[in-house]
Amino acid sequence: MKSVLTNTALHAIGLSKSFTLHTQGGIVLPVFDNIELTVRSGECVCLHGPSGAGKSTLLRSLYANYKPDEGQILLEHGGETIDLLAAEPWEVVEIRRRTIGYVSQFLRVIPRVGALDVVAGPAIANGMPADNAKVLAKTLLTRLRIPERLWSLAPATFSGGEQQRVNIARGFIVDYPVLLLDEPTASLDAANRTTVVELINEAKARGAAIVGIFHDEEVREAVTDTLFEVGNRSAAMVALAEACA
Repeated sequence: MKSVLTNTALHAIGLSKSFTLHTQGGIVLPVFDNIELTVRSGECVCLHGPSGAGKSTLLRSLYANYKPDEGQILLEHGGETIDLLAAEPWEVVEIRRRTIGYVSQFLRVIPRVGALDVVAGPAIANGMPADNAKVLAKTLLTRLRIPERLWSLAPATFSGGEQQRVNIARGFIVDYPVLLLDEPTASLDAANRTTVVELINEAKARGAAIVGIFHDEEVREAVTDTLFEVGNRSAAMVALAEACA
């Protein structure tokens, strides 16, 4: 499809999502309905709402971790407008490699791979020479206060906060046009929260479109351009639905 989004980097149209609880007699639990979300280049949209409203479900849907029941997710990829929900599996992999990045609350990496290689990996996959990627990885790890003595060690041995900082460095090493952030500062101290705010604002300055969940009020105020309200649902029911998905 020819590019039609102009300055819009991500446009979700008519998104609806429900979970069928097969272990609970086939109960269908609606999570959100007919959502429309537009994110422009250089803009940070914060998904806002009470716990259990479906914010994480929406964010995962925008990354195609969950498949909505209806709707489109349009984004620029390779000079064309792509509907992420209609893309073939190999196209989704390619879109994630080049166009849309995701920083979750948890680091999931190959065991026994050192932190430096974990962080450099996405840049190398995008064609950056390994030496250059490792220089950039060292810069990010230093900014996020991961001691050099840990760079060769597997992040599985790190504390929760250290793992999250490695995760953030890995997510920001590529200049993704679209970046999804799921509570990126949840496990961090004040100094590292400040660094993450700097990284987010630097990404916005280069034109990244960002969708995030930020429960920390100071972080939210420092990075957010637009609040997007997500409807209220029972936290327990949404948690159960996601566990059964």
